[in-house]
Amino acid sequence: MKKNIANKLLIVCCLLAMVSCKSRKQVLVSRKADSSATPVNNKTSRLNAIKAKQVSFNTFAGKAKTRLNINGNSNDVTLNIRIARDKKIWVSITAILGVEAARALITPDSIMLINRLQGVYVRKPFNYVYKFASSQVNYKTLESLLIGNAIPELLNEDAAFADTAGSTAISGNLQDLLYKLILGADLKVTQTNLSNQNERQSLQVVNNTFIQATNRVIPSQIDIASIVKDKKIQVNLHYTKADFDVQQEYPFSIPSNYEPAK
Repeated sequence: MKKNIANKLLIVCCLLAMVSCKSRKQVLVSRKADSSATPVNNKTSRLNAIKAKQVSFNTFAGKAKTRLNINGNSNDVTLNIRIARDKKIWVSITAILGVEAARALITPDSIMLINRLQGVYVRKPFNYVYKFASSQVNYKTLESLLIGNAIPELLNEDAAFADTAGSTAISGNLQDLLYKLILGADLKVTQTNLSNQNERQSLQVVNNTFIQATNRVIPSQIDIASIVKDKKIQVNLHYTKADFDVQQEYPFSIPSNYEPAK
């Protein structure tokens, strides 16, 4: 039992593989093309324009009502997420009555989880995520998906562009990983699709209902659907609070009486 619960929580962290912040009213954003922007046709210029629209930050803090569905087993939880850009992602998972069920710390090198309900912990190298995702996924991938940014590696000169009314699709092949990004007229990512047919892996991330948070535009709804062989996982996040560049703490320690999950 301890192993099963710990593994499920670790899978969630991998998908995000994957706080209280000041409460403020969310402001919905009308997503329109920037009328002052100069149209560009050169691929390099287009890529640079998209990169310029990505959210830049030092820290992020968000609270998200979240529905987790792992192979048909659904649970509603709250995720408190803190990010120190390029350094760490801290996640606190609370369930009924606001009791913390688990806490995770993800760095470019490692994934750690403490399961407070069962008194066990997990400590793994970052490459453990490759059991649930393509080997092209890295720490920066998780950061990007949590705030609605494009995965950096997908914005490359080998990508193909296809324009339709009000949107742009960017597609390509990155070391056997087929990908497709869909961007709105404002060059914000609305959908990310990744698939590796040889490994029977696919990931779809859909961004909806964009809001303004500390002078930045991010999706308030992020829907993640992953299939890895016989595992089907869905994560639906709805940010109720979001803030950038506020000093954060990332407390994480493994209690001495906790046992390693086997």
